[in-house]
Amino acid sequence: MQGTSKAERILRSLLFSSVAQGLWVGLMIPGLACRAQDLQTAWQQAATTSPALAQARAQLDAQQAGRTIARSALLPHLQGGASGGMNTAHVTGFGSQPISTGYHSDLFSASLTVSVLDGQSSIAVKESDSRIRASQAALAYVEQNLALEVTEAYFGVLRAQANERVAREQEKLLENILAETQASLRVGTGDIITVREVEAQLDGAKSDLIVATNAVAIAKDRLEQLTHHPAGTLQDVTTLKPVGPQPDRAGPWVAAALRNQPLLQQARAEWTESKQQVQFQQRAWWPTLTLNGYGQHSSGALLPPLVVDQLGASLNLSIPIYEGGSIRAGVRQAKALSRTSHARVDAMQDQIRLETQTAFLELENSVQQFRASQQAVRSAQTSLDATRKGFEIGSRSIIDLLTATTQLASAQRTYYLALYTQLVARVQLKAAAGVLSVKDIQAINTLLSATPSK
Repeated sequence: MQGTSKAERILRSLLFSSVAQGLWVGLMIPGLACRAQDLQTAWQQAATTSPALAQARAQLDAQQAGRTIARSALLPHLQGGASGGMNTAHVTGFGSQPISTGYHSDLFSASLTVSVLDGQSSIAVKESDSRIRASQAALAYVEQNLALEVTEAYFGVLRAQANERVAREQEKLLENILAETQASLRVGTGDIITVREVEAQLDGAKSDLIVATNAVAIAKDRLEQLTHHPAGTLQDVTTLKPVGPQPDRAGPWVAAALRNQPLLQQARAEWTESKQQVQFQQRAWWPTLTLNGYGQHSSGALLPPLVVDQLGASLNLSIPIYEGGSIRAGVRQAKALSRTSHARVDAMQDQIRLETQTAFLELENSVQQFRASQQAVRSAQTSLDATRKGFEIGSRSIIDLLTATTQLASAQRTYYLALYTQLVARVQLKAAAGVLSVKDIQAINTLLSATPSK
């Protein structure tokens, strides 16, 4: 009995230090750094260093320059030229004496070309406008997708760190329980089976900690890949009130997605361009009409010295008569590609409708899951307290206590999963609907603090 009383006193001390302080306080209040990074900072870092964003912006710049190039075909083209030189000549047979002389010659010219009728060039300008709209939509998608990826990666790190804390505290508690069971075995109040069972669970806890630690490194690598900055201490969530979709019906969200989703806007712009390309190919049958004007001044000749000033104008008509079937084939090809673009728009609409409905339901589910996980933590803590009291009076064993502690750790993992899922689901629904903006990132950021108290 004396050995048992000593074991009880040691274990009570272990319970207070490891369970009450380690599991609860260690899980709920993470370690802090002097200045913790927040979500908005991570997003700004990603936005300024993202290769995908830089590529999308450069593509838009290229398309805007392409419109200027296409429009230039409809504008007047003015060219000028000038030349001057010294010439020598030796002439025989022109009179009785040969002639050897040198003379100066100059030539100045200017020409103006104006397009009067060019059906393909006018359609090319409209195609450029469609490509610009497609590039603008592509840029908007990259921006929204980057914000979503940063949010997922940021809270992915926090979740991985929470799981690591759970695993570390669980390992410490099992080490303490193992030490106590071994002490009880030495004084004759324990049994070898209990020791072996605790050792097996401790081995599992060590393995879980290794996996959790590696998961933190992987999560940080993903965040750093997006921000191109080291992932230091991150601000965590303060007290969170779960929020469901607003409006709380899927229909308005789907309608918003069909209007605003950048991927769908890009597909529609590309379809418009493909229809314009059909017109471009059809207008290859059209005649082209240009007005040319020119002026020329020339001086300098061997015999006699001459100065010539010329002005002229011409109206040029070009009519395609036979092109080897290339025009007809080009029209047929353009129509086929236009049908392909139309089908892509239809498929994109179906995909966006499904993704938006799924994101809506996941955000709805996250509210209930978060509330249920909170209650599960409270229940697990109550069970652990009851088990501890039962052990103190001898009605519960060390294994009962171990089981209760494991259940609390499991409830904590579920809580953290539900917590960060709730936050990410808010952003996922906005991204699915195509309405995610910096303001949404800022709203999530206001929930973060360097001293979280969940």
